[in-house]
Amino acid sequence: MSAPMETSLFDLTGQVVVVTGASRGIGRAIAERMAQQGAKVVVSSRRIDACQEVVDGIVARGGEAFAQACNIGRKPELQALVDAALARWGRIDTLVCNAAVNPYFGPAIEMPDEAFDKIMASNVRSNLWLAHMVMPGMAERGGGSVVIISSIGGLRGSPVLGAYAISKAADMQLARNIAVEWGPRNVRANCIAPGLVRTDFARALWENPEIYRKRTRDTPLQRIGEPDEIAGAAVFLASRGGSFMTGQTIVIDGGICAGPPMVGEE
Repeated sequence: MSAPMETSLFDLTGQVVVVTGASRGIGRAIAERMAQQGAKVVVSSRRIDACQEVVDGIVARGGEAFAQACNIGRKPELQALVDAALARWGRIDTLVCNAAVNPYFGPAIEMPDEAFDKIMASNVRSNLWLAHMVMPGMAERGGGSVVIISSIGGLRGSPVLGAYAISKAADMQLARNIAVEWGPRNVRANCIAPGLVRTDFARALWENPEIYRKRTRDTPLQRIGEPDEIAGAAVFLASRGGSFMTGQTIVIDGGICAGPPMVGEE
C-alpha cells in the first residue's frame, strides 16, 4: 500500500505574502494566484480603492487578503505596509516587489535627470528598502522568499527604455546580493524577467501596431504574454518547489531572448 500523498509542492497555506503594485496587471495576477494556493495576501498599490477591488475578488473566492495603500517611493509608506502586515498576521513569508515606474520613453540622451532619478529610486532603491524591512523577520522565523519582478529589458539594450532597462538589470544584481548575504539564514531572493506582457504598464508598447507586429514576429511563440503567465513563477519561488533556488533570474518571454524563429527554407 502506497504512502498517502503529501501536500502539493506549491501549496502556500500558512504563508503571508506582500505584493506591491498588486492592483492590476502582473501584480494582481500574482496576488490572486498566491491566494488560490492558500496564502494570506497583502494587496498594495498607490490607490486603496483599486487594491480593495482585488481583495474583494480574492475573498469572494474563499481566500484571505487585505488592502494597504503604499507609494513605493516613500520610505515611511513602505514601513507602514510592513507594519500593517505584521499587525494583521504577525509575519511575512514572501515579499513580491512588483511595483515600478517608467516616466520617460525615448533616447537616453534627451532624458531629464529627474526622470532617471525617479526610475532608479522607485525600481531599485525601494526594493532594497522593502527587502531590508522584511528580511530580518524572515530570518528570525527560519527563512523566506523575496521575488523581484524585473524585465528582459535588464538583459537587452533599448533605444527608448534605457534607464528602465538599467534599473531592471540592477534588480537582478540586487537579487544576487541578497542571495549571498542572506542565504545562510535561509532567505532566498530571485527575479522574474517577463517579456512584453499585456498590461496597462506596457500599453504604449503593445498598442503600437508597429512594435506589436515586430515583437510577435520575432518571438518564437508568436504572441505577447498575459499577466497570469507570470504568476506561476512567483508561486513557484514562494513555495517548497522553489526552496533551493536563489540568486537567479527566471526569464518568461515567449522565447524572444533565445532568438527570433528562423524564416525561409532550411
